[in-house]
Amino acid sequence: MPSHSLSAFLQQNLTELKEQGLYNTIQPLESPNGPIIKIQGREFVNLSSNNYLGLANDERLKEAAIRATREFGTGSGAVRSINGTLSLHVELEEKLAQFKGTEAVLSYQSGFNCNMAAISAVMGAGDAILSDELNHASIIDGCRLTKAKVIRYNHSDMDDLRTKAREARESGQYDKIMVITDGVFSMDGDIAKLPEIVEIAEAYDLITYVDDAHGSGVLGDGAGTVKHFGLSDRVDLQIGTLSKAVGVVGGYVAGSSDLIDWLKVRSRPFLFSTALPPGAVAACITAIDILQNSKELQSKLWENTRYLQEGLRQLGYSTGATETPITPCIIGDESTTQKFSTRLYEKGVYAKAIVFPTVPKGTGRVRNMPTAIHTKEMLDRALAAYETIGRELGLI
Repeated sequence: MPSHSLSAFLQQNLTELKEQGLYNTIQPLESPNGPIIKIQGREFVNLSSNNYLGLANDERLKEAAIRATREFGTGSGAVRSINGTLSLHVELEEKLAQFKGTEAVLSYQSGFNCNMAAISAVMGAGDAILSDELNHASIIDGCRLTKAKVIRYNHSDMDDLRTKAREARESGQYDKIMVITDGVFSMDGDIAKLPEIVEIAEAYDLITYVDDAHGSGVLGDGAGTVKHFGLSDRVDLQIGTLSKAVGVVGGYVAGSSDLIDWLKVRSRPFLFSTALPPGAVAACITAIDILQNSKELQSKLWENTRYLQEGLRQLGYSTGATETPITPCIIGDESTTQKFSTRLYEKGVYAKAIVFPTVPKGTGRVRNMPTAIHTKEMLDRALAAYETIGRELGLI
């Protein structure tokens, strides 16, 4: 039995979350995570997946994973630095470096692990980190692992960043200063102002760090936000995920050969966690090959994105500042947002409510993620539900 103090803490706080409409119920899927999913025997139009290009269910990736599993086994068997590095890992990293336009790449078990690994390996006591206030939780946690001074700047406010960069540099207090930003912000779908960030970084000798989890496979012909702006040779660290548009699992850091050599000997997730399994690595290799050789999936993704976003706006909903397939339907009040998501579920549309603390209080939204493998008929079903429920709740 848990201790009395633990039980009291959990019961009180879980009750408060439920009363405030902040408790999230998780429904296990009984099907692949595709455009249509099955939960408790019912089918839903799925608008909550990060499977942007549909590659998580692609037969080519499945076959690659099966072949590699038969040849190399189900697991890598060790951490990379002992004997868990397979020829497959090396092949993936070489392909990713070519794809990203960098000297080298190092793969990790997740994008979250990348931020735990890279920030803490590069920054430490006596340094400073300039971090966008809306950066992902994994960036925030990665910064906390360092003993560096963390200075938040207002979201995408280049005047504020410039002022704080100048103050940090002129203070003479810091050995190294890093500016860190998401490439695409996951709750609003807006794109970082990378050209201006890089310009400021070069003016004040800042290390540039871009977490491109939601840009990879989506922008820059699939290579991400940095390539989208033509800045591949002017950004020091690029972080990518292998679990969203790539459709598998894992993450990677792309940068100079010296950076990757340093991470191999100083990044703790690389040194102390078993390497990605062979099947996942082989599937990632196949996905990168697909991204390099065809733009068909990206084109379809953007076509569906425009269709859904225009449909929501015509109904009278706000989709905020999105510039990407991430499509927030901003409701505001947390309880109303949860009720809206519940009604969508009842209507056969799976789109989750996103509320505080994931987003600021009063900005609750239902976040929609169109993919390359949705059909117009699926999106029309979702839009019809949005119209019906919006009128029921007096939102449109």
